[in-house]
Amino acid sequence: MRKSIISLFLASALLGASVSTFATEQTTAAQPVAEAQASTVLNLNTADAEALSKGLIGIGAAKAQAIVDYREAHGPFTSVDQLLEVKGIGVSILEKNRARIGL
Repeated sequence: MRKSIISLFLASALLGASVSTFATEQTTAAQPVAEAQASTVLNLNTADAEALSKGLIGIGAAKAQAIVDYREAHGPFTSVDQLLEVKGIGVSILEKNRARIGL
């Protein structure tokens, strides 16, 4: 009986180590992807339509061009929230992209 308890304890300890090692490897593997995405900040005042459509969520070619057209008509953006003044850009799209855009 005592041998069974020790064997069960050892198996449990080994299994626990394997699971925690796997979880650590998964977290470490995902970090470069998240860091790369977070470090890609598009400047609303300099990015062209292609860069905007590729780098922002929910922004296709037409909305990207609308951003460029707005910038050309009204001058440089003075805040990220000013993006809401562009036709077709709502609060939802702005919030999805807030970490991806800057000035």
